[in-house]
Amino acid sequence: MVLAALIAAFALVNFAQPTMGQTAMPGTMFTGETLKYDGKLNKILRGLSIAELTFTASAGPAANQLLVKTEAVSKGTLLKLFRYSFLQQYESTIDLTTFRILKTTKHDVQKERVRDSEALFDYKEKRVTYVETDPKDRNRPPRRIASEIGSSIQDMISAIYSLRLQPLAIGKRFEFSVSDSGLVYNVPVVVTAREEQKTVLGKILCFRVEPQIFGPKSLIEQKGKMVIWITDDARRIPVRAQIDTGYGKIEVKLKSAIKTT
Repeated sequence: MVLAALIAAFALVNFAQPTMGQTAMPGTMFTGETLKYDGKLNKILRGLSIAELTFTASAGPAANQLLVKTEAVSKGTLLKLFRYSFLQQYESTIDLTTFRILKTTKHDVQKERVRDSEALFDYKEKRVTYVETDPKDRNRPPRRIASEIGSSIQDMISAIYSLRLQPLAIGKRFEFSVSDSGLVYNVPVVVTAREEQKTVLGKILCFRVEPQIFGPKSLIEQKGKMVIWITDDARRIPVRAQIDTGYGKIEVKLKSAIKTT
């Protein structure tokens, strides 16, 4: 649950298409960008770091594609106190002409459990096909899930980059589709405020965005609440997330933002 919330902190708000008036492929602005975040769990660990998240965007394997590599890894406090480790590595291939997800691959390690998976998005057939395997047990049959999709959908990672292309404003409400592990979820979202935040980028005005990811038939089927702060400037960088769960309050904050090209 804690791990899912950390990954979801910046990746569960999905906007379908670039808005009118933008350039044909605005997502090229992300190429060469690396964002790093620190995750803390306040209730149990009193604000000590438990995980680090890194998002790296580069040119994709084909023309007009963006490849986003994401890594979430447990840190020393979690390992020392609970003997619990995790590593999640995503690769999200995005079509820049429509800014929708084409393929998601994932390597997921939680203590001794290891899973590899791939999700392929076929917009002609309107279907996502998800296959999960256990690299430690080649005799174990793959887990397969297929779901119907619409004309544009995001995975958990590409959603954040799609969000950053949108004109946010206080009071706007949305409902979007996000695919994870072969399933599709509707995520209601509301922009609730514009607030100043103290960040590694300095004091900066941010939009306060609240995605509804908790509850029955939601991505996380438990009680909870999430708030994300995204800079109100041309960069639209998510600088902070706060997630209230039964395990305590998770804080995720930006550590660094680097642009190489």
